[in-house]
Amino acid sequence: MSNIMKYLLTLLVSMVPIIELRGAIPFGVGMGLPWQQVVLISMIGNMLPVPVIFFFARRVLEWGADKPVIGKFFSWCLKKGHHGGEKLRAKAGKGMFWALLLFVGIPLPGTGAWTGTLAASLLDLEFKKSVVAIMLGVMLAALIITVLTLLGFGAYFGLSNL
Repeated sequence: MSNIMKYLLTLLVSMVPIIELRGAIPFGVGMGLPWQQVVLISMIGNMLPVPVIFFFARRVLEWGADKPVIGKFFSWCLKKGHHGGEKLRAKAGKGMFWALLLFVGIPLPGTGAWTGTLAASLLDLEFKKSVVAIMLGVMLAALIITVLTLLGFGAYFGLSNL
Protein backbone atom coordinates (compact mmCIF):
# COMPACT_ATOMS: atom_id res chain seq x y z
CA MET A 1 0.00 0.00 0.00
CA SER A 2 1.34 3.43 -0.89
CA ASN A 3 2.13 6.00 1.77
CA ILE A 4 -0.51 8.34 0.31
CA MET A 5 -3.12 5.63 0.88
CA LYS A 6 -1.85 5.11 4.45
CA TYR A 7 -2.11 8.83 5.16
CA LEU A 8 -5.60 9.00 3.66
CA LEU A 9 -6.74 6.02 5.74
CA THR A 10 -5.27 7.60 8.87
CA LEU A 11 -7.14 10.85 8.11
CA LEU A 12 -10.40 8.97 7.56
CA VAL A 13 -10.01 6.92 10.76
CA SER A 14 -9.48 10.14 12.74
CA MET A 15 -12.83 11.43 11.46
CA VAL A 16 -14.83 8.39 12.62
CA PRO A 17 -16.95 8.99 15.76
CA ILE A 18 -15.79 7.14 18.88
CA ILE A 19 -12.49 6.09 17.21
CA GLU A 20 -11.25 9.59 16.33
CA LEU A 21 -7.54 10.29 16.76
CA ARG A 22 -7.40 7.86 19.66
CA GLY A 23 -7.48 5.10 17.09
CA ALA A 24 -5.92 6.99 14.16
CA ILE A 25 -2.57 7.67 15.83
CA PRO A 26 -1.83 4.03 16.74
CA PHE A 27 -3.22 3.02 13.32
CA GLY A 28 -0.92 5.33 11.35
CA VAL A 29 2.15 4.66 13.48
CA GLY A 30 1.44 0.95 13.27
CA MET A 31 1.49 1.21 9.47
CA GLY A 32 5.03 2.61 9.66
CA LEU A 33 4.28 6.28 9.02
CA PRO A 34 6.36 8.93 10.85
CA TRP A 35 4.59 9.69 14.14
CA GLN A 36 4.91 13.48 13.76
CA GLN A 37 3.01 13.43 10.47
CA VAL A 38 0.46 10.93 11.81
CA VAL A 39 -0.28 13.20 14.77
CA LEU A 40 -0.76 16.26 12.56
CA ILE A 41 -3.00 14.43 10.07
CA SER A 42 -5.01 12.85 12.90
CA MET A 43 -5.60 16.21 14.59
CA ILE A 44 -6.71 17.78 11.30
CA GLY A 45 -9.03 14.87 10.56
CA ASN A 46 -10.46 14.95 14.07
CA MET A 47 -11.24 18.68 13.77
CA LEU A 48 -12.75 18.61 10.24
CA PRO A 49 -16.23 17.40 11.34
CA VAL A 50 -16.46 19.89 14.25
CA PRO A 51 -18.24 22.77 12.42
CA VAL A 52 -20.64 20.35 10.73
CA ILE A 53 -21.48 18.68 14.05
CA PHE A 54 -21.85 22.02 15.85
CA PHE A 55 -24.21 23.58 13.32
CA PHE A 56 -26.11 20.61 11.90
CA ALA A 57 -26.10 17.57 14.22
CA ARG A 58 -28.62 19.09 16.62
CA ARG A 59 -30.95 20.03 13.76
CA VAL A 60 -30.73 16.58 12.23
CA LEU A 61 -31.37 14.88 15.58
CA GLU A 62 -34.34 17.15 16.34
CA TRP A 63 -35.72 16.60 12.83
CA GLY A 64 -35.44 12.81 13.12
CA ALA A 65 -36.70 12.49 16.70
CA ASP A 66 -40.31 11.93 15.62
CA LYS A 67 -39.61 9.76 12.55
CA PRO A 68 -40.84 6.13 12.63
CA VAL A 69 -37.64 4.15 12.09
CA ILE A 70 -34.96 6.48 13.43
CA GLY A 71 -36.97 8.41 16.01
CA LYS A 72 -36.09 6.35 19.08
CA PHE A 73 -32.37 6.45 18.34
CA PHE A 74 -32.37 10.17 17.53
CA SER A 75 -34.37 10.93 20.68
CA TRP A 76 -31.95 8.83 22.71
CA CYS A 77 -29.01 10.78 21.22
CA LEU A 78 -30.67 14.09 22.08
CA LYS A 79 -31.51 12.96 25.59
CA LYS A 80 -27.99 11.59 26.13
CA GLY A 81 -26.44 14.78 24.77
CA HIS A 82 -28.61 17.03 26.93
CA HIS A 83 -27.98 14.91 30.02
CA GLY A 84 -24.22 14.81 29.42
CA GLY A 85 -24.09 18.51 28.64
CA GLU A 86 -26.07 19.48 31.73
CA LYS A 87 -23.90 17.22 33.87
CA LEU A 88 -20.81 18.87 32.42
CA ARG A 89 -22.30 22.34 32.99
CA ALA A 90 -23.22 21.51 36.60
CA LYS A 91 -19.69 20.37 37.38
CA ALA A 92 -17.97 23.14 35.43
CA GLY A 93 -19.93 26.17 36.53
CA LYS A 94 -18.15 29.16 35.02
CA GLY A 95 -15.23 26.97 33.94
CA MET A 96 -17.07 25.54 30.95
CA PHE A 97 -14.17 26.25 28.58
CA TRP A 98 -11.79 24.18 30.70
CA ALA A 99 -14.35 21.48 31.31
CA LEU A 100 -14.95 21.12 27.56
CA LEU A 101 -11.20 21.11 26.87
CA LEU A 102 -10.61 18.34 29.44
CA PHE A 103 -13.69 16.40 28.34
CA VAL A 104 -12.33 16.25 24.79
CA GLY A 105 -8.69 15.88 25.84
CA ILE A 106 -8.82 13.06 28.34
CA PRO A 107 -8.98 9.89 26.24
CA LEU A 108 -11.78 7.98 27.93
CA PRO A 109 -14.66 6.07 26.31
CA GLY A 110 -17.49 8.40 25.34
CA THR A 111 -15.34 11.54 25.23
CA GLY A 112 -13.73 13.26 22.28
CA ALA A 113 -14.28 15.95 19.68
CA TRP A 114 -17.56 14.51 18.36
CA THR A 115 -19.21 14.22 21.77
CA GLY A 116 -17.73 17.49 23.04
CA THR A 117 -18.94 19.36 19.96
CA LEU A 118 -22.42 17.88 20.20
CA ALA A 119 -22.57 18.82 23.90
CA ALA A 120 -21.42 22.38 23.11
CA SER A 121 -24.09 22.65 20.43
CA LEU A 122 -26.85 21.27 22.66
CA LEU A 123 -25.81 23.65 25.46
CA ASP A 124 -25.87 26.62 23.03
CA LEU A 125 -22.27 27.50 23.82
CA GLU A 126 -20.47 30.11 21.73
CA PHE A 127 -19.01 28.55 18.57
CA LYS A 128 -15.58 30.23 18.59
CA LYS A 129 -14.84 29.50 22.25
CA SER A 130 -16.10 25.95 21.84
CA VAL A 131 -13.88 25.33 18.82
CA VAL A 132 -10.83 26.66 20.67
CA ALA A 133 -11.58 24.46 23.69
CA ILE A 134 -12.19 21.44 21.45
CA MET A 135 -9.02 22.10 19.44
CA LEU A 136 -6.92 22.35 22.61
CA GLY A 137 -8.61 19.18 23.87
CA VAL A 138 -7.74 17.41 20.61
CA MET A 139 -4.12 18.54 21.06
CA LEU A 140 -4.09 17.21 24.63
CA ALA A 141 -5.59 13.89 23.52
CA ALA A 142 -3.05 13.69 20.69
CA LEU A 143 -0.21 14.24 23.15
CA ILE A 144 -1.48 11.55 25.52
CA ILE A 145 -2.23 9.02 22.77
CA THR A 146 1.09 9.70 21.01
CA VAL A 147 3.09 9.08 24.18
CA LEU A 148 1.12 5.91 24.93
CA THR A 149 1.44 4.75 21.32
CA LEU A 150 5.18 5.36 21.12
CA LEU A 151 5.76 3.67 24.47
CA GLY A 152 3.53 0.76 23.48
CA PHE A 153 4.96 0.24 20.02
CA GLY A 154 8.50 0.81 21.28
CA ALA A 155 8.03 -1.79 24.00
CA TYR A 156 6.41 -4.23 21.56
CA PHE A 157 9.13 -3.91 18.93
CA GLY A 158 11.86 -3.94 21.57
CA LEU A 159 10.54 -7.21 23.02
CA SER A 160 9.98 -8.79 19.63
CA ASN A 161 13.66 -8.34 18.75
CA LEU A 162 14.82 -10.38 21.76
